Amino acid sequence: MKAALPAGPAPARRRAVKGAFAAVLAAGVVGFFFALPEPGDERLAPPAPGFVVRDVRLFDGERVLEQATVVVREGRIVEAGPGVAVPPGLEVVDGRGHTLLPGLIDAHVHTWGNALAETLNFGVTTVLDMFSDPGPARELRRTREALAPRAHADLFTAGHLATAPRGHGTQFGQPVPTLTQPAQAPAWVEARLAEGSDFIKIVYEPRDANGLGPPFPSLDRDTVAALVQATQQRGQRAVVHVSRQFAARHALEAGADGLVHVHVDEVADAALVQLARERGAFVTPTLAVVAGVDPTPPPAGAVREPARLSADPRLRPFLTPEQRRAMLQPPPTKLTMFRLDTALASVRALHEGGVEILAGSDAPNPGTAHGASLHHELELLVRAGLTPTQALRAATAAPAQRFGLADRGRVAPGQRADLLLVAGDPTTDILATRAIQRIWKNGAPVQRRQYPEAP
Repeated sequence: MKAALPAGPAPARRRAVKGAFAAVLAAGVVGFFFALPEPGDERLAPPAPGFVVRDVRLFDGERVLEQATVVVREGRIVEAGPGVAVPPGLEVVDGRGHTLLPGLIDAHVHTWGNALAETLNFGVTTVLDMFSDPGPARELRRTREALAPRAHADLFTAGHLATAPRGHGTQFGQPVPTLTQPAQAPAWVEARLAEGSDFIKIVYEPRDANGLGPPFPSLDRDTVAALVQATQQRGQRAVVHVSRQFAARHALEAGADGLVHVHVDEVADAALVQLARERGAFVTPTLAVVAGVDPTPPPAGAVREPARLSADPRLRPFLTPEQRRAMLQPPPTKLTMFRLDTALASVRALHEGGVEILAGSDAPNPGTAHGASLHHELELLVRAGLTPTQALRAATAAPAQRFGLADRGRVAPGQRADLLLVAGDPTTDILATRAIQRIWKNGAPVQRRQYPEAP
């Protein structure tokens, strides 16, 4: 089913669609620059030698284990599972009535300012940044390899994205390296990897056969294919930003490792699902941001999705006043193409067709907040047909495997002790991820920050 387009002559429809693209895609990396290291890490007290979480329900990233015990020493997990003995001399945390999870991974964010600290405040211990300044990211690279206590989530980033001159990503007043033809792709990719990019993100927003599309230039199909090939020849992952189904098909045919949005113009058809499955590609649908810009009025007596999320008493005290205000704002304009129901239906079709789904929030775009919106994304994935355990895997083991994060995303011996303890059972009720009791980063307890209501 195609998203509704304005009625009227083709030029008017074309202007309306272009306006919709401009509004949402310009928001796509709002405030992406200056992902600065959170100050104060050097003042954090060293953690105790270790601790034990006993008699807990454990989701280890893949499966659920009842009455498990997890032993942590010096920032890493050393034992995990039922029947594990409690070593003497370690702090013991009673896990009865609770569930222990790997620290969550947000597979699509844009970091800036205090984003990484805000993210950790909600049990999200690692983020995959889809466009940011590579300079600060280099500073953060050394922190993510260490096991010292941290006041911020770990960052893996695409750095600069691949786009055309004056294309999406160039509108923020900062220099962005661009390219125009396939022959430039190898050198462009080489330069990004030299800057420290962990993977390559490509923007592909061409106009369709009728000339409809965003009002800015896009890389052409051949250049996208050349970028994918150059990236994979260097042993790295190439992911593609799309918003329409025909562009998603082109990206998959080019061999992209994944799509970092679900297209929103129509529900995924059987041919696209089959292509994604056969190519082994993943999709990070970023449903939370679609919910944030969907112009559909809520039912009588209800509120918009972001406002409902910000009112959740399990989340609200930990949102900054700025985040609360942002989540109460109406969509920036009427975006007829961006419908949550259409996006949910596409995710359902992709999931049922065997395509792997990753959880990503696209924070801090309209209607989203760092950290909190990943919990919203989990809820929306379940609404789209994933089971709670499948949604949890989409925010833990799945992104870790897809992006080669070898020591996180699982609760198993040798893994980094990034852990989240919640009350209740999110493997049956996904909303229980919000009932956070304890967070550990590198085996050290995280002191959650609470924020008073603005007067």
